[in-house]
This record gives sequence, structure tokens and C-alpha cells, in this order.
Amino acid sequence: MLNNFLPDEHVPSVFDIDPQELKDKGIKGVITDLDNTLVAWDVPDATEEIKAWFKKMNSHGIQVTIASNNNEARVKLFSEPLDATFIHSARKPLSKAFKKARKQMKLNKNEVAVIGDQLLTDVLGGNSAGYHTILVVPIVETDGFVTRFNRKIERRILDWMRRKGKITWQRRDG
Repeated sequence: MLNNFLPDEHVPSVFDIDPQELKDKGIKGVITDLDNTLVAWDVPDATEEIKAWFKKMNSHGIQVTIASNNNEARVKLFSEPLDATFIHSARKPLSKAFKKARKQMKLNKNEVAVIGDQLLTDVLGGNSAGYHTILVVPIVETDGFVTRFNRKIERRILDWMRRKGKITWQRRDG
């Protein structure tokens, strides 16, 4: 059961994800989390680096959809200047938003990657939907209330995975 939380890949940040490597794996679309994946959870707008990342993905023919559990105002404010499709109030890890994003991109399951900073929402939801999952290190170590609770559970899962030899990376604090 804990294997459902195991990502296919782990990278320090979205900037370490090579669009050509995604294409080589058959990935044509990305469903990405917003808060603490693309920008810190309390930063309202895309940074210049994130704008460049979106352009880089697009130039390689990779569609990007933002799927966030956050409210419409937050996600819309961030997504619209990027001309990015988005799903707000996604209720991750439930599969509805993941399926909706894939259908909007008109892709098959094996052509989609999910990128996020949380095991309990992004990785679990992506794995349950049958997508390639990429875990990134959270941008900042502070979180909203619910996420702080999730992080405590995640630490225990990551520690178990490390002890079982399923992962080799380390948390920032470990």
C-alpha cells in the first residue's frame, strides 16, 4: 500500500525536469501542482524563471495544466498571465481533476506526467490515475495548516521508503 506513494522520479525542482527527457519517455503533457511546486505557497504570481519554464515546455510541445487544491481566485490569478489551463479546488488525490486535465489535453494515460511537492496529494493521485509521477522538493519549508499536517505523515512514509531501499534521496532536513 505504501508503494502508492512512491514517485517514479524525484528532483530538486521543476527546473531540473528536462522536456526532452520527458518526450523521450513519451510524455506529451504535464499536470503540475502550484503551491510549493512552481512558487512558494504565499507568492501570488509566476516568477520570471517559471514563465521561462512554461515557455520551454511549450517549445518542446509539452502541454502544461496546473491542478491545485487551492481556490479559483488564487489559481486563476497565477495561471492566466501564463496562458495556462488550470483546475482549481482539485480535491487531490481524488482522480477527477487528473482525468479532467488529461482529457483537456487530449492525451492517453502513458503520455502524462504529474509534478508536485506532496506525496499525499500529487504523487498518490498521479499514481492512482496511472500517470508518471515526479516529486519535487517543496520550494519553502513553511506550509498552510492542512499541508503541515500532511508533511508529518509524508516524513514517516519517506523514512519507511528510505529504510526499505525504495528511495535514495534525502529530505533537506534529513
